[in-house]
Amino acid sequence: MSGWLPVAAGVGSGMVGGFYLAFSAVVIPALHRRPAEQATAVMVAVNEAAVRAPFMILFFGTAAACAATAVVEIAGAPAPSLLRIAAATASLAGWVSTMAVNVPLNRRLATGGAEQWPGYHRSWSRANHLRAGLSVLGAVALLVPA
Repeated sequence: MSGWLPVAAGVGSGMVGGFYLAFSAVVIPALHRRPAEQATAVMVAVNEAAVRAPFMILFFGTAAACAATAVVEIAGAPAPSLLRIAAATASLAGWVSTMAVNVPLNRRLATGGAEQWPGYHRSWSRANHLRAGLSVLGAVALLVPA
């Protein structure tokens, strides 16, 4: 398969991965240096702001493009690209990690308050590193010419 679908999936994965990487490299370390009450308030506000277009379009659109890339490769290509299937799967694993780990942690932080911050910070950061790595890895592999 060639064309726009793996490129869209790869570019989207790279953008999502870059967003996560910025959190790992800049946002979370800065919040970690603030008192728990401040860090919690800022993180809750950031999480609320993230649940809007354009990030939601990028987040769900990239997952859809990755899923479609994998399906087309598996079902429609005479010689499916295992690299593209693995790349799309890696990016989707980052999406699943977000939905299974980061989103529930965000909800707990929003309802539990600042006393949640120390455990939240550690768990959320580990999951964020994982989803960033999976998304960037998927992006690079999706954008390798077939």
